[in-house]
Amino acid sequence: MLRYFTAGESHGEALVAFLSGLPAGLKIDQAFLDRELWRRQQGYGRGGRMKIERDQAHVLSGIRHGMTIGSPIAVQLENRDWKNWQEALPVGEGDPSRHKRVASPRPGHADLAGALKYNFSEARYVLERASARESAARVAIGALAKIFLHELGLDVLSHVVAVGSAAMQEDVPWEKIQALYSQEEILLNCADPEMQQQMKDQVDKVLKTGDSVGGVFEVVAHGVPPGLGTYAQWDERLDALLAAAVMSLQAVKAVEIGSGVTAAASPGSAVHDEIGYGEPSNFTAFTRTRNNAGGIEGGVSNGEEIRVRGYLKPISTLRRPLKSVDFSTREPVNAAYERSDVCVVPAAGVAAEAMVALTLARCALEKFGGDSMGETLRNFQGYCLQLKNY
Repeated sequence: MLRYFTAGESHGEALVAFLSGLPAGLKIDQAFLDRELWRRQQGYGRGGRMKIERDQAHVLSGIRHGMTIGSPIAVQLENRDWKNWQEALPVGEGDPSRHKRVASPRPGHADLAGALKYNFSEARYVLERASARESAARVAIGALAKIFLHELGLDVLSHVVAVGSAAMQEDVPWEKIQALYSQEEILLNCADPEMQQQMKDQVDKVLKTGDSVGGVFEVVAHGVPPGLGTYAQWDERLDALLAAAVMSLQAVKAVEIGSGVTAAASPGSAVHDEIGYGEPSNFTAFTRTRNNAGGIEGGVSNGEEIRVRGYLKPISTLRRPLKSVDFSTREPVNAAYERSDVCVVPAAGVAAEAMVALTLARCALEKFGGDSMGETLRNFQGYCLQLKNY
């Protein structure tokens, strides 16, 4: 019921995102959309591109008088850097001498695989679409999904768990993650100030050596009711959908639900979340002593917080390039270098929030339906009453 896709290149005129399926009558806050885009641009270790861009969501369709109207939503994000690339990447034929080739593929990037796939003689067009700049468009429509979910009492945020070898050891409660959202300056979006300084030291270290550093972010969905997703088919399981959504982000190489990694080396008695029964909470009177499952059992949300971690490899563009091969001569050379970031873990967390929100919004609409927000909310409230009476 909820469909979305993006278009645009890193140095093209604009990025465009399309979202279809949101119910009519959802109030949209433009300032919230722009703040989400601002959050994605922040973080210690970002490159020069973020000094150029000032991302703002320009809504082209689907929202009128501040409300969704049930038709597809199109959002445009201007690329301010386009003015520096108009002659290099024209839509028409242009002047071939102005083209800026990517002469040697970067290890870890899509450059070589993409050039081979599409039979390009070099990797400029691969870089343009494979770039993480595309994730800004996802954040724009992810913000719309967040607004929808908030109407159901569900919120999605992220925090940074690790940068390089500096890593948090304890789970971070929702309240601390929530407090990060209101900060006016985002360094590494870590809930522990001492650990954040250690993470900053990791970034400083690679800055000095011309290297890059990766890390781990965690996305937390708070207020999720039991019953989203299903075990009935492999491609409808909520954990599978979330894993695919987060893995689709540039540079993410692994995804974990709950304590999935450590659970693999632990006995079942130490992993599975024991069930109790007591005072009714938001949805039911069933209780859990812990949340190792990350809020999902058997592909279905169980009423606990959903916790998804993304493991981000270091950015593949290095100021001290690795060895590569020239596309034309096939001779050994250093890999190409373009202006780039050094650490993007906080920004990747914001992009992952968007993907988690879009996935949960899709599952919520599949369960509760509704062409208008009034209808969706009635259906949702009826389901909540069913849970209370279970």
